[in-house]
Amino acid sequence: MGNIIIEDTRNKPEKNKHIRDQLEKLGYKVVRSKLYCGDYSWATDQKICIDTKQDLQEVCGNVTQQHERFRSECERAKEAGIQLVILVQEPGINILSDVCGWYNWRKKKNPKALSGKQLYKILATMTERYGVAWVFCTKATVGKRIVELLKGER
Repeated sequence: MGNIIIEDTRNKPEKNKHIRDQLEKLGYKVVRSKLYCGDYSWATDQKICIDTKQDLQEVCGNVTQQHERFRSECERAKEAGIQLVILVQEPGINILSDVCGWYNWRKKKNPKALSGKQLYKILATMTERYGVAWVFCTKATVGKRIVELLKGER
C-alpha cells in the first residue's frame, strides 16, 4: 500500500494537527493534496476515503444545514466506486446503533434539534442509499483507526 497518506487540502491544518501527528508517529508520511472525496486516503490507491468528523454535533450540521453538500459528496463517492468511511471522534459511541442513545445538548435550547434516534435514522438511510460506512473512535485513536480503515479493516 505504501506509507504515504494524502490529507485533503480543504481540511484545516490547525484543526487536524493531532491526526497528522498520530499518523506520522505510526510511520506514515502525510502529504496535503486535493482528494475527490473525504479527508484522508492512500496516495497510491483511493478506493477507500476517510472523512473525519470531530464529533456527532458536526455530523448533525452536515446532515441538516449542509445536507445538499454532504449528500453530493456521498453520491460522488458511490458513483466513483469509492468506499466512503465517515470516522466520527465521539467517545462512548462504538457502533452506529449506539447513536440512538446519544444526547444532543442542543435540545436544551432548541427542541427541534436532532435527537440521537433521529440522527441514527438519517445515518442508517445514508448507509442504505450511498454505502457510506460510519465508524467511531476517540480523539486519541483517530490516526490508528484511519490506517486500519485504509487497510480495509473494520
